[in-house]
Amino acid sequence: DSFPPLRNEAAVHVLRGRMKGIQGHCNSCYMDAALFSLFSCTSVLDSMLFKPFPLCDRNVQSILRDEIVNPLRKTGFVRAGSVMHLREQLTEKGQCSSFTNAEKDPEEFLNLIMHQILGIEPLLKLQSGGQKEQDCYCYQIFMDKQEDLVVPDVQQLVEHSFLSSDLKLVEIPSCFIIQMPRFGKEYKMFSKIIPSLELDITDLLLDSPRECCVCGDVATLECS
Repeated sequence: DSFPPLRNEAAVHVLRGRMKGIQGHCNSCYMDAALFSLFSCTSVLDSMLFKPFPLCDRNVQSILRDEIVNPLRKTGFVRAGSVMHLREQLTEKGQCSSFTNAEKDPEEFLNLIMHQILGIEPLLKLQSGGQKEQDCYCYQIFMDKQEDLVVPDVQQLVEHSFLSSDLKLVEIPSCFIIQMPRFGKEYKMFSKIIPSLELDITDLLLDSPRECCVCGDVATLECS
């Protein structure tokens, strides 16, 4: 059986408490956090679990669906062995032995499973300074340390990062996966980041009609 994502009171009831979430083991935190974020409370990427994509590895797809996502949504807990089973398959498909024991970048994991193993079309189209479009599966926030941002929210971080990199979204993404600048054992830029429950991407869209802040008509120029 397949289980729908958890919502509202059901999410609190199923996911809160001891022995909940995805059990960590052997530097799996990057994958645990990514899988929890992608599947526990949203169905936007459920096509990864069912759709027969052109390059789709059905074995990896079934492990992801039956051993990780369904138990997470049903009981709120996934044992470390299930994630290790997935990591072993990724090691075999990705030809990288360190997937079973080393700390990796979440973007590397997402690119491997979405692109090489399942064959999903890129989720994001970005353009920098009028250059050629770039396709990607997630957006990693890069920014210099901002002294005025002590406890930022996601909206602030995304806007700062896009502005500093001169980036625009070419189109509204079907799914906007964002990697926070808070990861790794050695350094964390922010001690806390407040989740933005809604994300306003109006100013991040390329050629999006917007209001002039002076006269109120449709703007023709943009000042960074």
